[in-house]
Amino acid sequence: MTEGQGTEGAIPSVFTPDNEPYLGSQALYSFDQEIPRSLAVSSHIASYTREKSQDLTALQRAACQIVPQSINLALSIRELLRQGYLFAALVLTRPLIERAAIISYILDHPEAVEKWHAGWRFRDRPSLSEMLLSLGHNEHISEDAAKELCEYYGHVIHGDPVSADSNLVSLRDGSLGYAVGKVLDQPGRCDLLALHGWAYLRVLTVCAARCFPEVKPSGK
Repeated sequence: MTEGQGTEGAIPSVFTPDNEPYLGSQALYSFDQEIPRSLAVSSHIASYTREKSQDLTALQRAACQIVPQSINLALSIRELLRQGYLFAALVLTRPLIERAAIISYILDHPEAVEKWHAGWRFRDRPSLSEMLLSLGHNEHISEDAAKELCEYYGHVIHGDPVSADSNLVSLRDGSLGYAVGKVLDQPGRCDLLALHGWAYLRVLTVCAARCFPEVKPSGK
């Protein structure tokens, strides 16, 4: 087991945007570009819902709960990547994916909104893999890919032996260990997490806008 990774020199307790370990990653840049867009859409929607709170549809009321949670998760994932906590970022990616799938699914299946407001009970709601297929219009997710994604993140969430591979790092002596702290030498792993963060945040941003077609950005 290891406290982090094995680079030489002191590791800052807290990284900032000008010295974060994966600075320069194109995947992180794409993620960073999507964040202000999502915040802008959320801000316009929030202003609208405060003014029209009595006129919102059932779908819009569901989106008012799902979208802010999702953006919060995305921002948390981004900060964890900045600090090198890759496994924690991976764990939070699973609920981000689920919320993207939910909002996409209820957009395509308006009859499901009632189940959402009734508590979204396990036996009544569709499986995550089924909901992920609703993303296929834009993301080309096949049934097999959806099931594979669910299986992988199921391991991560439930902490079974398979999940340990997602936290494996190389030590200074060439052996392998399990990180308990910052991991600063896994750019490929960071890129994959950033791409997932970007992709599912983008889905949420697009779906949020679709839920509120009457809301237009300022000046448009």
